[in-house]
Amino acid sequence: MTWKQITLGEILRVKHGWAFKSEHFSDVGQHIVLTPGNFYEEGGFKARGDKDRFYSGDYPSEYLLSKGNVIVAMTEQGEGLLGSAAIIPENDRYLHNQRLGLVTIKNDAEADLFFVYKLFNTQIVRQQISGSASGAKVKHTAPERIYKCMVELPPLHLQKKIATILSAYDDLIENNLKRIKLLEEMAQITYEEWFVRLKFHGHETMPLDSATGLPVGWGRRSLLSVAEFLNGYAFKPEDLGENGYPVIKIKELKNGVDASTPRNDGKHIPAKYIVNEGDILFSWSASLEVIIWQNETGLLNQHLFKVIPNREVEKSFLYLALKECLPIFDNLTTGATMKHIKRKELDFVKIIVPDKSILTQFDSYASSIFQSILNLNSQNRFLKEARDILLPRLMTGMIDVEQLVLPELFNHPSASMQEPQSL
Repeated sequence: MTWKQITLGEILRVKHGWAFKSEHFSDVGQHIVLTPGNFYEEGGFKARGDKDRFYSGDYPSEYLLSKGNVIVAMTEQGEGLLGSAAIIPENDRYLHNQRLGLVTIKNDAEADLFFVYKLFNTQIVRQQISGSASGAKVKHTAPERIYKCMVELPPLHLQKKIATILSAYDDLIENNLKRIKLLEEMAQITYEEWFVRLKFHGHETMPLDSATGLPVGWGRRSLLSVAEFLNGYAFKPEDLGENGYPVIKIKELKNGVDASTPRNDGKHIPAKYIVNEGDILFSWSASLEVIIWQNETGLLNQHLFKVIPNREVEKSFLYLALKECLPIFDNLTTGATMKHIKRKELDFVKIIVPDKSILTQFDSYASSIFQSILNLNSQNRFLKEARDILLPRLMTGMIDVEQLVLPELFNHPSASMQEPQSL
């Protein structure tokens, strides 16, 4: 059966969101007002954590989104976001804001919603949306402009088959992300139990130091005394290009490396600024975050620390200790337009450092967790690469799926999902 050329307006409708009033925004609540910041550039839903804004005022009930709804970014709040599509992950949680469009199918016998969602995240559609956008500094689109995008549409049964293949990759990636989150929570909870509540193995018989109130052999140490905090290299615009190592900035710290990440060949950059998988990175400006780098080898930009533990502490312990200190650092930030911490705060903030035997016990447990996390992230990178290679080929008919027999995994992608076991 042949594919047919159509406009998106023939198969779908896009509905504008509601203008939620800023005076009812809050840091806590039940319903989150979505923004273009809730989209990844390549498509997909992005939770923003403590940056999400809740809404406490009244609003029309039709703007409360449901699980499975497809939304599209109508404003380019960040580079590459215009036209990006996402799927709502749960019921009765998210609100349809005015800068977003709700995508619905006109006739279910002609088009599959998940196929259309993937169609929005192809270069064919995104380039047309960007090309017809208005606005000099910030680009905007509108339903009428989206309706004019030209696409090749296969018969419905092929749409569903293509959607099944792509959704299997998405499900595997999402399952790995859930496992990663659970593993991270397990490690942080164990750190708090051992080094905040002091309920480590053998704590009942451990004698206490009357001067410190800590077990004998333990102490409170400043962060600067247990690790080196290397600030990144000050790259100039002329240093950046399209080839070489990715330059890791705050954006890459949050979202990883993508096609928009600038690069440098590293030939004239001191080797100490190289970041490898497994390194601890600490954003000390704009957004305070601590991560273990889980992408390709890159170069460290300014406003980020590479944190290198000394011989007294292990990397897993130091990472979790820094995570535990983030609320303290948040209270120590300065700056009106861009909040940041000063290096002297690294000497002011202190952590509890145990004796070597307890530290070794903890690292034996925690390092295995972080190795599992790195392995899962590596799997996700391969899955994303495979999916992104397949996407344009499947969506344009370059790969003929008519006679393709799908493996059992693809027919029932959720059947392969297993929750991670406790370590």
